[in-house]
Amino acid sequence: MKDKQAGFVGLGLMGNLMAANAIKHGWHITGWNRSPEAVARLTDCGGTAAATVADMHHLPIIIFMLPDLPHIEEAAEGLLQGWQQQPPAPGTVVLVMSSVSPTGIKEFGRRVRLLSEGNVHVVDAPVSGGTKGAADGNLAIMAGAEDAAVFQSVEPLLRTMGTTVRHLGPLGAGSLAKACNQLVVGTTTAALAEAAELAERSGLDPAALFEVLSGGLAGSRVLDVVGPRLARKDYTPTGPAKFMHKDLSFVLDAARAAGTATPMAAAGVELYAELKRQGLGDQDLAVVRQTIASLGQQAAAAAEGTVAP
Repeated sequence: MKDKQAGFVGLGLMGNLMAANAIKHGWHITGWNRSPEAVARLTDCGGTAAATVADMHHLPIIIFMLPDLPHIEEAAEGLLQGWQQQPPAPGTVVLVMSSVSPTGIKEFGRRVRLLSEGNVHVVDAPVSGGTKGAADGNLAIMAGAEDAAVFQSVEPLLRTMGTTVRHLGPLGAGSLAKACNQLVVGTTTAALAEAAELAERSGLDPAALFEVLSGGLAGSRVLDVVGPRLARKDYTPTGPAKFMHKDLSFVLDAARAAGTATPMAAAGVELYAELKRQGLGDQDLAVVRQTIASLGQQAAAAAEGTVAP
């Protein structure tokens, strides 16, 4: 039953939840991950384990959900070598659902088309919604595909994982849309973190402040989801904060190619680089509040002519 078979490479915090939803909707998912524990979670949900990524060469759709494009290229190498020896069926799709460079994914797509003798199409379909959206199956999915027919071949699978699924243009369009999404999410989270620190240090309750803000023009989905974690200083990972630095760097790359200015993204890249330097990258995005608090302590110490602890 090849029409509802797919491979899934990368079964981390997001990937396992996404694969599980596909299984719930009747898809036969074959998964691979570096850690056997993640693969065991998939098989517990009814999925099948693959010994290597190359073992998925016969599947009509292969999803990659790894941290960045270099990880995807490394994981796919055996698969591509196999396709050079035995070309896959026409219409096979490599579905990249990670947040990757809009320019890099285009080059990857050209390479895959060449090595597969034109039989494999690459679709970039990054997601937004975090682990909650992945668990609930209501992710926002923004897709780039060379034409409508290629997108339509993977749309039923995408709709098992998301409720907002849009084909936005050619390959790379999905990744550009995700970069824009991260520009809004990353800078809004940072602004809310600044507001929380300013409020608390001035004697206001950040939770009460956010409640008031949510009823006015400052209200947003970011405030609804991240605001409570910022107020509580709850940095339990729902997704590593370090990836925001990577994603905002993609915004800068895209802006250079488009010839436009992105001052907010530039500031965000510096802030999240500082977050990583402080060793906070594996915690939740809300940990940017701790980064801002540390910067405040450093500034206060410098003003007093002392060295921050």
